[in-house]
Amino acid sequence: MSERPVEIAPFSRGDRLLSGFVVSGRWPDSIREWVEFLTLAVRLAAVPGMVRTTSVFSSTDDRPDEPGPVPDAVGLVVLAGPVVGDGAPAPGRFIYLPSALLLLHPPRESVPSSPEAVGAASGCVLLPGLPHLGLDHRAAWVEAEMDGTVTRLESRAGVDPSKDPDTAVLAMLLAA
Repeated sequence: MSERPVEIAPFSRGDRLLSGFVVSGRWPDSIREWVEFLTLAVRLAAVPGMVRTTSVFSSTDDRPDEPGPVPDAVGLVVLAGPVVGDGAPAPGRFIYLPSALLLLHPPRESVPSSPEAVGAASGCVLLPGLPHLGLDHRAAWVEAEMDGTVTRLESRAGVDPSKDPDTAVLAMLLAA
């Protein structure tokens, strides 16, 4: 792991909905660092009104330029749209393989992992691999309550995307 920290700053485009994240310093370079990123994202999704519906976010090397340059920005993780409905990512949206795709479920669209986690948001990050070259898919899942309490955290390497609904949706978007 690098000595330089990964810095994450959420942003909105004026409507108070989560539009994405500015990544500064460097990109996460391990599943552990992506889990930390996902945990922050799910905690934000648990705040009422931040994420309207289950949404897809994609990493990109684009850098923010509004309202001014962000020092040390390396890229963005931006809202690609809801999973279904108006604004959903169209087939061919991900022409270039992103290093990470996230799926965030707001509390009303999240299925809690236990009865105690009622009102929790959840999310998944898929780090697409190239299995035919020996690079496995990796993924992580996080669930968090509105107060920030993490009620589920899991990560895996060698993921078969078809074995989990969240990874299946993200893999299907990549393949479309």
